[in-house]
Parts: sequence; C-alpha cells; structure tokens
Amino acid sequence: MQTRRTPLVSTTLGTSRELVSFHFGDAGRDGEKVYIQSSLHADETPAMLTAWSLKQRLAALETEGRLRGEVVVVPVANPIGLSQHVLGQFLGRFEANSGQNFNRAFPMPPADALIGRVGARFSPDDAAYNARLVRAALVEMLGEMRAKNEFASLRLALLTLASQADVVLDLHCSLEATMHIYTSPASWPAIEPLARYLGANGVLLATDSGGQSFDEVHALLWNDVRDRLGDKVPLGAPNIAATIEHRGQRDVDYDTAAHDADAIVDYLIARGVIEGGMKDAPPLAQAATPLAGSQQLTAPSSGIVVYRAKVGAVLKAGDAVFDIVDPLTDSVTTVTTSNDGVFYMRRAIRFVHAGAPMGRVTGVVAIRSGVLIGA
Repeated sequence: MQTRRTPLVSTTLGTSRELVSFHFGDAGRDGEKVYIQSSLHADETPAMLTAWSLKQRLAALETEGRLRGEVVVVPVANPIGLSQHVLGQFLGRFEANSGQNFNRAFPMPPADALIGRVGARFSPDDAAYNARLVRAALVEMLGEMRAKNEFASLRLALLTLASQADVVLDLHCSLEATMHIYTSPASWPAIEPLARYLGANGVLLATDSGGQSFDEVHALLWNDVRDRLGDKVPLGAPNIAATIEHRGQRDVDYDTAAHDADAIVDYLIARGVIEGGMKDAPPLAQAATPLAGSQQLTAPSSGIVVYRAKVGAVLKAGDAVFDIVDPLTDSVTTVTTSNDGVFYMRRAIRFVHAGAPMGRVTGVVAIRSGVLIGA
C-alpha cells in the first residue's frame, strides 16, 4: 500500500489541509484501475466507515499477493466539510464559504478540447490504445488547471485521482434510507453485480441527472468523446461510474460496514481486479428504474411528521406514506404515493414546513424531466 498526500490550497493564514489517498496493487498495462472515495458529503459517515473497512481488507489481500489491478481508496474525500460545525451541528453537504454543494458542478475539460489534445494520434483499430491516449490527455489538462481556493483544489485533486480509473465508485448515504444506487444506463450492466452483492433495494438510472455530480461527469465525458469521434475511431469504454448510497446517516456500525466492504471485494473479484473464487451474486432485490420515474413527495403543510411507511417498503399507488399533524387545529393530512415502487429514502427530521421534500418512491414510468437531483 502506498499513501499519498495531496495538499490543498490554504484558505486563510495558519491553516492547511490535505487529501489522503491509499493505493493498492498495480494496474500495469492490462489490469483494471478502480477508484473508490467516500463521504464527499462529509456528514455521510456510513460511507466513511465502509471505506475504512474496505481499506483493511485490501491491505490484507495485497499482502497475500491477490491484487491483479489497482484500487485507490480515499476514505475522507472532504476534509473541508469535516471541519464545518455551527453551534454543534455538522454541516458537511455545502461548502460554507460559497454555499455550493460539494457534489455538484464538477469542472471536467470539454470533450472537443480533449480530442484536440490527442489530435492525429488516434488509432483506427485499437480501442484500448485510444483510451490510454484520452486518459493521458485528460491528466495533462487537469494538471494545467489552477485552483484559486481550497474548495476548487479539493475538486481538482479528486478528479485527478479518478481520471485514469476504469471504474469510479462514489460512496455516500442519504438521510434515512435503504441501500440504493445511482448510475447511468450505460454503466448499469457493469454495476449490476455490485448491486446484487450489496443487496441494493433500489437502482435509479439517468444518463444526465443535471447536477454534474462526481460519478456522472466521468461517464458523461467519455460518452461525449465517443459520440464526437464516431465509428471511425474506436474507444475503450471506461465509463463505469456509480454513486452508492449506504442507507441513512445513522446506519453506522461495524457489521453493516463489513457487509458492504465484503460486497465491494466480491465485486472486484468478479471483475478480476482481485484474485479469488467468484461468489454467485444473489438475485437483484429490485429491478432498476429511471431516476425520472421516482416520485418526489413533499409536505402539503407545516406540522409534525409521522411516517406510515418504513424505508425500503414496497408500496402500491394510493398507499399512505406519512401524515402531517397540526397540533393547533388537530388536522391530520395523509400523503399517499401515486407510484408502485420502493420508498427508498425519507427526511430525517420530524417537524417540517410546507413544501419541504419528504422522500422518494421509485417508479418505472418517467414523470419528471430537467434536473433530477436535489440541492
């Protein structure tokens, strides 16, 4: 294992932070490289514990000589957010100076510039060679970018670490949730075994959810390059990327983290990154559905929230999801779902204002368009 430390731009006098990455194995010329980071939203601790557990397993597997590729693990992907506490409240989703979401608007170089950097060196018949050219050009272009502040330097460091990976996994969690995954239709065939090993109770598919989140910009860039090159220039497809939502913020325990780390190891064995007997993947808990098909439930009024449905429940249209209780008027308003699907995440607090987002239910029919993910 190699430990690498990337210093971030200092925001104020007398302060400094660094991004720490752990590198296992060696992809060489033909092996796969897998990049895994956790807690880009710094208050999403279940992901961090899973990454820590995975790091222990990878260290042991490397000692046993079982790595056939390279795995990079960044257990603390957001040292900035870890320091943001206001009156005892942990604020890890948004950067305090700018108000920006740590997992939105990642600045990838444009596809046209990337293709122009490679120029006439593309091969007419070697897709793997072309992929190496594009990766090298991407690393060069990221290396030429200059971060003006700590927040921008964190983003640039994370993009650079992941830029040469065949598989990019971004580990998160929701507020109160079942295990679920966000990925693209192009990535889904390669991610499906991981969903099975993890026991994902929901898989949400979108090519472009509109937020330029970390996992999505990698897949989008390669898809864009491929489309612009056309059929005359074959290109290897390192567009496997996904966000893994490790249940809810309070689901922090050793057994759960060990289960998820073992599932990731099983997935890497199945891909040939780790040597070992491949386990049969269990059946998929729920079929993948379009992210545009998920119903976003909102509070029709202010009051006390009483959930009628548990996270992970399979609901039918018309089923009660939650009540809003008004302790002044004694009114009780019941909110139902119009979807048949899984109630895969919900709000963690129990008193809300009118219009507050309350949870989501998967659905097979697209009912939304535009930006599909929240702030």
